Amino acid sequence: MAISLPASNRVKESVGIATLRLLSLASAMAVVVILGFLLYFSLPLLQDGSWQQLWSWQWNPERGQWGILAPVVGSLLSATLATLIAFPISLGVCCFIVAIGPCFLRMFLRRVIYLMTGVPTVVYALISVTLLVPLVRDFSGNSGFCWLTTSLTLSLLIMPTIVLVMLVSIEAIWQRESVTVEALGLTRAQGLLSVVLPQSLLALATSAMLGWARALGDTMVALMVSGNAPHVPKSVFDTLRTLTAHIALVVTGDSQQLAYRAVFLCGLLLFLIIAFVSHFVQRMRSAL
Repeated sequence: MAISLPASNRVKESVGIATLRLLSLASAMAVVVILGFLLYFSLPLLQDGSWQQLWSWQWNPERGQWGILAPVVGSLLSATLATLIAFPISLGVCCFIVAIGPCFLRMFLRRVIYLMTGVPTVVYALISVTLLVPLVRDFSGNSGFCWLTTSLTLSLLIMPTIVLVMLVSIEAIWQRESVTVEALGLTRAQGLLSVVLPQSLLALATSAMLGWARALGDTMVALMVSGNAPHVPKSVFDTLRTLTAHIALVVTGDSQQLAYRAVFLCGLLLFLIIAFVSHFVQRMRSAL
């Protein structure tokens, strides 16, 4: 027999559903508007063939060289190294929070992770300039503003994202399998390693990809600690320039130059990369 809700509850439920649908529609429309904006301002470059000047390795506006390939590679390198650093640490933090650590430390660490999600990226960059850059400078003998410093700072920035995505899946699986772990006589660490993590591969891959996309899209860290030299680094101690930092630097220049008009194409490229990552994550979730 169906249970009928009071009229007031039905009204609240209808209003809540309508509000959520409206917010979802507004979010989708915002994404479409951003894409349309980028396409509109990138279209002149695509129509007159000017975009071909951008697909080179040299950036020197004084000589008419407008290549953006070096910043593209710089973005990929910094985001990838940051993810490789942050992922194993995040996995360890997640396992500690879920089952391994003492209760009071688990709660404390969880609150720290939530707090880190609200820290502005400029704060991470300032701390990196103050503490990390001198350490790297003393170790390498270079300026300290380099690929390694950028990736280390980005790894700290994306760690909360990776941890929280992992937690949702690993906690649910742990709660479901904890009785099985105890019945098998496994320790908590053994249970996580042998039972829980093999069932969390999709969540682990998803967290890594979302963390990578988060690092790829950051601006302030790359702008402040990478050195912003538009070339491909030969080692982790070399300077680099990311695509987001490139946009921030160029957009302050002459609005009539090709470089300024090209920032919209750079933004479109970033948009498409992150959209592809999001789409790939959704396809993974649907396939498994």
